[in-house]
Amino acid sequence: MNTIDETRWQQRFDHFARALTQLKLACGKKEFSVLERAGLIQIFGYTFELSWKTLKDLLLYEGYDLKSPRQVIRKSFELAFVSEENCELFLNALLKRNLLSHTYEEETALEAERLITNYYYPLLTAIHNQLEQRLHEN
Repeated sequence: MNTIDETRWQQRFDHFARALTQLKLACGKKEFSVLERAGLIQIFGYTFELSWKTLKDLLLYEGYDLKSPRQVIRKSFELAFVSEENCELFLNALLKRNLLSHTYEEETALEAERLITNYYYPLLTAIHNQLEQRLHEN
């Protein structure tokens, strides 16, 4: 544990929190145009990336040097940064994120909208809340 790693994860957390705020605004809509849906999916993509990278930086601060998102998610579960239920959903989101890049296919885009608004946004909010609690413990 060193102060550079501590500062890094806290800065990344701040970026994640800002991205999550944008995702919250996007998820607040009741109906989406094609462009709004594409924007929602784009915002989800970078918010998702920031979520696991924030966890990665926290784990590095805690002494775990992990590289892949899957490793980070599993270790985060082991250390209780992520609940069991959210771990499974997080791993599911990891699998689906590549499919979500095909927003030009309407059926895929509609499925992405449903997953993001109903499952992945609440997941990212729970991870944010857990990390925020961890931040205030230090």
